[in-house]
Amino acid sequence: MIADYLGEHHFRVSTAASGREMARALKASPVDLVILDVQLDDEDGLELVRDLRARSSLPIIVLSGHRRDEVDRVIGLELGADDYLTKPVSLRELLARIRAALRRADAAPKVRPDDRRVRYRFAGWELSLRTRRLTAPSGEAMPLTRGEFNLLVAFLEAPQRVLSREQLLASSRVHDADVFDRSIDVQILRLRRKLEPNPSEPRLIRTERGTGYVFATPVEIL
Repeated sequence: MIADYLGEHHFRVSTAASGREMARALKASPVDLVILDVQLDDEDGLELVRDLRARSSLPIIVLSGHRRDEVDRVIGLELGADDYLTKPVSLRELLARIRAALRRADAAPKVRPDDRRVRYRFAGWELSLRTRRLTAPSGEAMPLTRGEFNLLVAFLEAPQRVLSREQLLASSRVHDADVFDRSIDVQILRLRRKLEPNPSEPRLIRTERGTGYVFATPVEIL
């Protein structure tokens, strides 16, 4: 039903009944977005989200049948899904969310092949784009969600420049059931908790009141 509806709206759609079929479809032709139903018979749909995100930055919209169960929704978003809908799905709403996800993907900074080897160093921290690994000054690896990683990259690409919430929202692909600028503030808070010695008095990511945020320390590209 979804494939037919999207086809009527000029999308080219491939369907898959399992993770293996999805992997084949992704290899067969270029794909711009994945809609993944986590309610599968013999597979864990959230594990597929995790595996897909580890291998790709494709936008992912997750579908679930648990309207009142927020646990899967939270886990799905933390694993890297860009959006989450519960069934029964309004096809018009799904179409709108697909278009929004594709717009955010187009607006997000693109990593060129030559950039994948780039490492950023700041205030004793180091971030590798190739491995997506953030290393603390102590040498400890600091895990990042996909949204946090994209948000940090946006800051590191424009150090000591004020970035608006709209710019950061597009870069990090943050999306909630309702899209508010304040959703980026939640991501900023989470990133501060990982980077700042005292998140309540941030020195790296500073707030520019009424404007946005600025990454306030110099950044070295290695």
